[in-house]
Amino acid sequence: MGRVILHVDANCFYASVACLYHPQWRGKPVAVCGDPAARHGIVLTANYPAKKCGVHVGQAVWQALQCCPGLVTAAPDYGLYTHFSQMMRDIWLEYSDRVEGFGLDESWIDVSGPDMTLEKGVQLADALREKVKRELGITVSIGVADNKVFAKLGSDLKKPDGTTGIFPHTFREKIWPLPANQLLYVGRSTTHALRRLGILTIGDLARADSRVLKRTLGKNGLLLQAFALGMDCSPVMPAAHEAALKSVGNSTTTCRDIATMEDARCVFFLLAESVAARMREQGLKGRCLSISIRETNLARASCQMMLPRPTYVTEDLIRGACRLFEENFPDRLPLRSVGLSCSHLTPDTAPCQLSFSGEDQRMQKLEKLDAAVDDLRRRYGHNIIQRGNVVLDKDFSLLSPKEENTIHPVPFFAG
Repeated sequence: MGRVILHVDANCFYASVACLYHPQWRGKPVAVCGDPAARHGIVLTANYPAKKCGVHVGQAVWQALQCCPGLVTAAPDYGLYTHFSQMMRDIWLEYSDRVEGFGLDESWIDVSGPDMTLEKGVQLADALREKVKRELGITVSIGVADNKVFAKLGSDLKKPDGTTGIFPHTFREKIWPLPANQLLYVGRSTTHALRRLGILTIGDLARADSRVLKRTLGKNGLLLQAFALGMDCSPVMPAAHEAALKSVGNSTTTCRDIATMEDARCVFFLLAESVAARMREQGLKGRCLSISIRETNLARASCQMMLPRPTYVTEDLIRGACRLFEENFPDRLPLRSVGLSCSHLTPDTAPCQLSFSGEDQRMQKLEKLDAAVDDLRRRYGHNIIQRGNVVLDKDFSLLSPKEENTIHPVPFFAG
């Protein structure tokens, strides 16, 4: 029995939902944008009338308004998007319990069964598109294939509101002429690497010398070639499955440049508190601490260190982050944004080697202190208790990374 997998992609999702609640915007160019005053002023998504004017994701708002003077800009409403995402998911669950999300606006659905064929899968996809349009008022595009990679590729080929079937006996004619960067996980840097090898299309990638791909891209090169050949066996995970967290992190773009070492320490204090609190909520401790920076010219850099032992103590993350920054980036100021994350996660119930230097007693005291702070903030709000250096900075004291900048990891290879 062959697999039949659908990949559903909501068309211009944020903008479509915004237009649904503002009927006067229908037919007009609309873009959902970050807040320029908070220096998040980029286009998050744009509808098709806006795209025809040259507006695109990642563009600065002022640039979008220049190329499309009549552009309607809307602030994002993530609560509303999450609600719509769940309503779409409820529809998918009527047809299969194997539904795997890929962000708020995309999902794979495995509808395989004894009587299901790819041709019937295309018919089902058409019915689903009409159902979503009728019940939710937005459109989706759907790809149908026998694997997740081709199904996702198919959902990109007919937009908006289209269905594309990719079948084993015809995929070479349909898929191989396409640019290589249309394949899942072929990003900008990989595209440049492939071009240097003379690989421009998915077909070029499929026919390339596997030894050259491995030498240039490592195991990922062989994986991408397998994708191009239609050899993806990754399962669509059941709806109840929750992939294990690989890391916990936050980043923030500050309302003004991080100009001094003290500014950097202040923001790392806020990020460390956020990351540590989220790790405690998940019952996880981390051993590898990473920080990232983005300069005012948008150049990026990152570094990491191994901590002496797994921890979710705020003070440990603060000390580690400040040490990493002072040792690696003291000459990179001013900065536009910074990030902090913890990986190599283990359950907080995992046994840990005892210390005879008094470190265990110190850790216990700090964990109790963090638990007390968590309880106060849970009951009375985040700002009920703050660190002195944060309170003294009126700009940074307004930041609340835990509430505003939560990262939701969405792995492709679940499990």
